[in-house]
Amino acid sequence: MNKAATIAITFCLLLTFAQQGQAGYLAENRPPPRDQALTASQQAHVKTVLSKYKPSTVTIKDAKAIHQALFRDAGLRAGPALDAVIRSAGFDPFKLRDLAPPPGGNQNSNKGPARDSNNRQARPAPASNSDRYTIEQAMSDRAQSTTIAFSGVAFITGKFGASTFIPPGKVCDYFGFQYMRDIDAAGKGHNPIFLNRVVGNVMHTLSNQQKQLFKDLAQTQTSQLKSLALKRLPLVKAFHRELDSDIPRGSSGLNKKAVVQYVGELFEFDADLSYARAKAFGRLATSLSSSQKAYLGKMKFGDFNSWPNLNEKSSIIRGKPHLYNVAYMTYGSEFFSWYAGSVKADTYFCPERHGTYFGGFYMKDMPAMGVEDYDIDTAITGNIGEAFLSLLNSSQRSQITQILEKQRKPLMEIAEVRQAMSRELRKFLDGKQADKTKVLALGKRYGELDGEMSWYYATAFAQVNKTLTTAQRTKLKKLRNLSGYKMAPAYIYSSPMRSQPTIADTNHFFFAP
Repeated sequence: MNKAATIAITFCLLLTFAQQGQAGYLAENRPPPRDQALTASQQAHVKTVLSKYKPSTVTIKDAKAIHQALFRDAGLRAGPALDAVIRSAGFDPFKLRDLAPPPGGNQNSNKGPARDSNNRQARPAPASNSDRYTIEQAMSDRAQSTTIAFSGVAFITGKFGASTFIPPGKVCDYFGFQYMRDIDAAGKGHNPIFLNRVVGNVMHTLSNQQKQLFKDLAQTQTSQLKSLALKRLPLVKAFHRELDSDIPRGSSGLNKKAVVQYVGELFEFDADLSYARAKAFGRLATSLSSSQKAYLGKMKFGDFNSWPNLNEKSSIIRGKPHLYNVAYMTYGSEFFSWYAGSVKADTYFCPERHGTYFGGFYMKDMPAMGVEDYDIDTAITGNIGEAFLSLLNSSQRSQITQILEKQRKPLMEIAEVRQAMSRELRKFLDGKQADKTKVLALGKRYGELDGEMSWYYATAFAQVNKTLTTAQRTKLKKLRNLSGYKMAPAYIYSSPMRSQPTIADTNHFFFAP
């Protein structure tokens, strides 16, 4: 990436943060204001106001009227307590804020109304998913704080096995699939049938010779993908040792430099696999016939309803390992999102993309495992994360919220790295050769940044865990809400391992005594 482009991206991201009220208490590294406890009469008033509307049909006009009645007329203050009452009435407080920011801006919320370059209040957020789900939104303090807090709940209430769980799509993720599913106009992006249908259509239109590109790649990468998953385990183990105060005698705890270096190597390996994947996708793209291009052209990017009702089950390769078929199907879905997508789509990431070593995906995805048609609640991360922050005292809460300022610089650089990675890999789509050395260097740098942020998370969660009361732990267990689910000793992505894996000594992750 040249210097001019870097400056431009940095300026845009800085402008975004400024527009989202980053000069508030979080940017100043102060704990959030104390939550306003609602009296019985206030709770009744909230429910009376909301009873005039239907959650499924609430409009921008309705949201403005609701906020007028709650904030200006009744003098209530935004916060977890109010959000809890709103949810109990069947409404999503995040949706209401997205439709129309509460009146009063920063005095009622840590995320004030957006402003344009002339300091005028921006128009309400559009209803389009492509406008709602952006990298700027993913990097905002609000999205990051609740996502980090959600990971904290998962980590503190979970075990090693749950923390090893990660969806296969969260590695080698430079091909726009996450963006395509998040902005899906039909709202099916987080339902298993979304993946099934896109893969079914891609496989339907490809020739046997073209499918062989995927098969050959899966044959090569199955063992490599397994190795990548296994390389995560020592890091996860080290994080749990920090959580449990099971550190080497005389050590002061996790060594940030060691964590950063290890995750850098992990992501460099990931980049190597991504390079091979992009190379195969490029070969396939240049081999498409006019009729195949026409078929794929009718499938709109981010619109499940425009895809013919086909699924991938007939494409499963019999007699092959499960991970082989996972890779094979993943190639089908990511080829389409890459081919039909853009640099913007490739660069995008959801708030939970980083620090994936704490069991958040296990807590979120387990109810959907093995269920063919299950819509994962897109509000679950924000709701549980916000509830966690609300049950902490001010000192505990500051351990979490101060991460936002610490990770701001690496998070912004991650956006630059992902964009540079996309531009380099997309050379294959144009029939050109991507620079492998550059791709590996970008991958390593990405990992170093992810490692730095993960170190912040692990150490903060461990500090909070040491001070939790019995009452707080009871409430946290309820937030986990996974009674009846049996955890495996560990996972290779989302596939359970039958026995506890052998993990090499992890003392090197800690400061020497």
